[in-house]
Amino acid sequence: MQEIQNLKSNIQNHYDFIIVGAGIVGLATAYKLQLKFPKKTIAVLEKENAIGKHQTGRNSGVLHSGIYYTPNSYKAKNCKNGRDQIVKFAKENNIKIDICGKVIVATTKEELPLLEIIYQKGLENKTEGICYLNNKETKEKEPFIEAIKSIWVPTAGIIDYVAVAKKFAELITKINPKSKVILSCKVNKITNDSDTSKTIITNKGTFTTEKLIFCTGLHSDRNAKKNKVKIDMQIVGFRGDYYKLTKEAAHKIKSLVYPVPDPNFPFLGVHFTKMIIGGIECGPNAVFSFKREGYTTTSFSLKDTFEALTYKGTWKLFAKHWRKGMEEYKRAFSKKLFLKALQKMMPTLTINDIEVARSGVRAQAVDHSGGMVDDFLIEESNGTIHVLNAPSPAATSCMAIADEIVAKALSFKTNADTKVQHDECCYFKED
Repeated sequence: MQEIQNLKSNIQNHYDFIIVGAGIVGLATAYKLQLKFPKKTIAVLEKENAIGKHQTGRNSGVLHSGIYYTPNSYKAKNCKNGRDQIVKFAKENNIKIDICGKVIVATTKEELPLLEIIYQKGLENKTEGICYLNNKETKEKEPFIEAIKSIWVPTAGIIDYVAVAKKFAELITKINPKSKVILSCKVNKITNDSDTSKTIITNKGTFTTEKLIFCTGLHSDRNAKKNKVKIDMQIVGFRGDYYKLTKEAAHKIKSLVYPVPDPNFPFLGVHFTKMIIGGIECGPNAVFSFKREGYTTTSFSLKDTFEALTYKGTWKLFAKHWRKGMEEYKRAFSKKLFLKALQKMMPTLTINDIEVARSGVRAQAVDHSGGMVDDFLIEESNGTIHVLNAPSPAATSCMAIADEIVAKALSFKTNADTKVQHDECCYFKED
């Protein structure tokens, strides 16, 4: 695409807005800003040589319904709002989407109270069309799944998030040809000249802007520190490994099939996912990653590991969840244990039905007490916005999150007497 540029070094450019990070949240934000201010110039700086190489392109591609989240919470509202927006956007721009529905499966009596909690949240969140299914009704949806009881969620689906992100990039420069998405552009230093003047030094030259926004996922805490922002969290990477059903076994899943999630763990458990590109993925698990961008079981970075293991919050997190962590880690190295988790929902699945697929790394904010920050965390400091935590369902919610970021960007004060305070932040925590 012409609008995505690999610029030569030693350049200097000024833009009205600069967004660091061309993941789906960063590009959705740039798109929303460009819609609101078509004459303003926007630059999106991306360190990779392509869009969507990390969380945007390595998630399961699920379009979430919002059923899991605390009613009236920021997550619940923005997931539903974001889903509606992205479905409309996909249809208007011919992006492939499939509202295939989801089954949330209880396989033991002990899981039924938890299933009821999810169902009640769904009702309060006005999740359209949800209903209970018995075993026979579940099998009408998913013939190979065994369930005591399940919830049918018809508004869940799948989408190509990288295609969505690329369309955002395309439309930004269609609206304003002076705006750019600049690839292979790594931020090395940030200088806050004032609340209305920022200098960003990169490997491709120096940029200046009036308003600076960071949407950098796995490196959000590091960029905040570069910007001299005091933060009460650190990103800890969790790798998620996927298997996939073989071509011979792919017919065993029709839509999305999820277990009842562990309420003490912020991940949804290994599940079956119909993919927009075809095929069925199984997973992911969730294990501590020794490299923030490490996509194999043996990936290792001395810097990332040292930083994570010298952070007190990491050890407090391990202490709270060590049993679950060991279970997940053993499963990462054992196809048999991964299969066993899947067999809880599909007992007839065999080891020959699954094969190793890809992996991704979740950027999880962990606070000093070892708590996993389970909500969107957006902080303003010195006229700059940092998206510090954007866990699932951030991809589904990207256009709604972008609306929030745009509103905050427009609230920046330009008068010294009404200067934005350093500790002013937007932290939406569920009850």
